[in-house]
Amino acid sequence: MQRARPEDWYRIRRLGDDVTLIDEPWIQPDYRCNIWHVRGRDRDLLVDTGMGVVSLRTEVPLVTERPLTAVASHTHYDHVGGHHEFPDRVVHRDEAGLLARPTRANTLAEWVDDAIFDRLPPAPYLSTTYAVRRAPATRIVADGDMIDLGDRRFEVIHTPGHSPGGIALWEAATGILFSGDIHYDGPLAEDLYHSDPADYLRSMKRLHEIPARIVHAGHYPSFDGARHRALIRAWLEARDS
Repeated sequence: MQRARPEDWYRIRRLGDDVTLIDEPWIQPDYRCNIWHVRGRDRDLLVDTGMGVVSLRTEVPLVTERPLTAVASHTHYDHVGGHHEFPDRVVHRDEAGLLARPTRANTLAEWVDDAIFDRLPPAPYLSTTYAVRRAPATRIVADGDMIDLGDRRFEVIHTPGHSPGGIALWEAATGILFSGDIHYDGPLAEDLYHSDPADYLRSMKRLHEIPARIVHAGHYPSFDGARHRALIRAWLEARDS
């Protein structure tokens, strides 16, 4: 399989609300994480960091322009592979141990093979040895904590179910919800080694009550508030049946 050039690995799309989507277009859509950059007055926010197979800091200058906080929505390989590149790292307390001591098993990196790529990452990448590098948190958060960018404040919402320490970030002033992998517009992963059906149900009911204007999820395109509520209602109805 052909290998991509480092300078072609990331794609950058500026959206509204000073939010920028960074993703890895050579990874197939079902495995491709959305990396969200948010501009603040005093510092910036990065929600997830992708696979880490090409340096974000080298290839995406946007993430080095100002002080930046890198938040892990959860600690699966496709979301925290680049966390080690950033000095300010945030994770929920229930997955702090995974970020500090990642293995191919506990980050699901052992699932990675060449088939998830349309082009392989640059050499010397090998799927058989791919692993997440350790990146101990500099701040451990819990439900209700705030991440403050100076003029913007995001509330941490603990959303276990997909994984024990999954979190969403809610900016009430703008109606923006970063939902991670608990809630996106596509088939949800509910049966991983540390998923919990009862937690998933509670998290989805809680998210349904959030009056989101727009949802930026861990995978697939963003969607508006009406779609947000419709997706959760459909999920709840399927669960009831």
